[in-house]
Amino acid sequence: MAVVAVWKCDRDGAMFDNKKDAEEHDKMLELAANITSLIERHIDGISEQAGEEIGLLLAKRREDLAKACKGKPEILLEEKEEKAETETETAQDSDDDRVTPFVANQ
Repeated sequence: MAVVAVWKCDRDGAMFDNKKDAEEHDKMLELAANITSLIERHIDGISEQAGEEIGLLLAKRREDLAKACKGKPEILLEEKEEKAETETETAQDSDDDRVTPFVANQ
C-alpha cells in the first residue's frame, strides 16, 4: 500500500496534493471571508448567503479586479472558467479510496 500525502483546507475541506495549491486556496478563502465581512458591514439588508457568494466571486477574480482598477474595466465582463473553483469541486466530489480521514485517540 502506497502512502499519498494530501493537504486539507480547514475552511472548506478541500484537499490538494501539494502544499502550494492548498495555501493559495486558503488565502483565497481568507480574502473571500474578509470581503464578505466588509460587504455585510456596509450594505444593509444583504443576506449572509449573498454576501458570501459575492465575497467568493471577488476573491476568485482578484487578479481581474486589480487589472480593472488599473484601467482595464472591460476585463470583468469576460467569462472565465475559475481554476480554483474547478479544483475545489473536483477535490470535494472525488471519493478517493487512497485518502483516509484521521481519527484522534484511536
